[in-house]
Amino acid sequence: MKNNFKTRSTLTGCASSLVLLSALAASQGVLAHGFLEVPPSRAFLCQKGENNHCGGAQYEPHSTGETFKGFPNGAGGGPLQGPIDGKIASGGNSLFSALDAQSASRWQLTEIRDREIDFQWQYSAPHPATKHEYFITRDGWNPNEPLKRASFDSAPFCTVDGAHQVPVSGTKHHCVIPDSKSGHHVILAVWTVGDTDNAFYNPADVNILAEAALPGGWSPVGSIAPSTSLLAGDKVKARAFSATGENPQYSVEISIDNAEEGKPENWSFKLAEAINQAHAQIRAGIRDEDGNITPVQGTNKLYAQKESGVSRYEVQLDMKEDASASMAIAGLQPEYVLDKGRVGMTFAAQTNRRMNVEATLFDENNKQVGVVSQTVGEGNTELRIDVRSAPGAHTLTLVGTTEDGRTTRQQTQPVTLGGEGAGIEYDFVFPEGLSDYAAGTKVLQPKTDEVFECKPFPASGYCKQYTPTANGFEPGVGASWQSAWDKL
Repeated sequence: MKNNFKTRSTLTGCASSLVLLSALAASQGVLAHGFLEVPPSRAFLCQKGENNHCGGAQYEPHSTGETFKGFPNGAGGGPLQGPIDGKIASGGNSLFSALDAQSASRWQLTEIRDREIDFQWQYSAPHPATKHEYFITRDGWNPNEPLKRASFDSAPFCTVDGAHQVPVSGTKHHCVIPDSKSGHHVILAVWTVGDTDNAFYNPADVNILAEAALPGGWSPVGSIAPSTSLLAGDKVKARAFSATGENPQYSVEISIDNAEEGKPENWSFKLAEAINQAHAQIRAGIRDEDGNITPVQGTNKLYAQKESGVSRYEVQLDMKEDASASMAIAGLQPEYVLDKGRVGMTFAAQTNRRMNVEATLFDENNKQVGVVSQTVGEGNTELRIDVRSAPGAHTLTLVGTTEDGRTTRQQTQPVTLGGEGAGIEYDFVFPEGLSDYAAGTKVLQPKTDEVFECKPFPASGYCKQYTPTANGFEPGVGASWQSAWDKL
């Protein structure tokens, strides 16, 4: 039984599991509407597991991006003004805010090899449509900035009249992607609803590899999208591919000599220049009105003559470990005192680089009893872990990874917890370890400071039925928690 139901009815005291399942099924999709299926939207790839760390979008791709109609009018956030800049993918709904993250490497790209494309939606609760529109990011857009109106061409490249009819899942919208578009782009699919003030905004992350006839016989074969800063000693390689596989003859590699060259816009420019100097049949840069292709400090397009046989390029970063990066635990007391099994444990992460750090406290049985994740700057940054545990020996582990991902540091220190325990042992703090819940599993509900035990089979199956929006079986809190749990 999937855990993405939207349960709104009260389901206490059901006579059988069949009755319970029927009630759940009836409530599914109350707020569902639809999503772009072909090419797959960002949220749909979250549901398929190809995009990660998506928040609620993993369970409800059909509900994402719903907000006011009117894009690209106005500044966003009001009737006929469309979504708020920076929150286009989520529609401003905090449940889906993870979709608003934007970088050159954050999302899986769907390859587009034919400029004639059939867009296709999947509707779970369709409303009449006034129109479907398809916008695309402008030439030279920055893939490392949040999506906003200025990221897209001001007019859609394709519009389909909805005639105020209820759309049907699987209907194809035949469109043609403009010849100037190649490489990494975002297509914003907009379904404008006829009987509400809203529209649905679904971004699809694509890599356009389709050939287009350009003046001078040039065909687009990729792009150099600078995504991160590099250090002296790093290397960047533009790998050329033909129909039969990699083509080393047209591959080009550069080395980064200093910090200035390592800036994203500078190494992109250096690589583009190196490609142009190495091969007459390959060009890197931006095309001007006269058809000239000139490198820029930023995203550079890649073009090839047919005679080269090159059909696409991939940019590969060879990043060396930052040997000078350091991280240490500082200010950790030898003992912290529990009060009814709880304590706020403070200490510091001492780093000389910006890092994403995670501190985890384990008890003597290596059970996680507290964790905190945070981005820290250079110097000492205070961290606090809210701990729920029993007195005894514990272990603090601090793991830090530099923001560019090239270097990881780890340190572990012992610490003792004294004072008094909570009284009742438990296996997890709800909803941690949700997939492992089974008959007899004991969880601490932090909202009430109470411990609950999962009922025997078959009711134990409901212990796992939880999402932030479908919480009917949440122990001690959900409307139907007594069908799954016993309070200890």
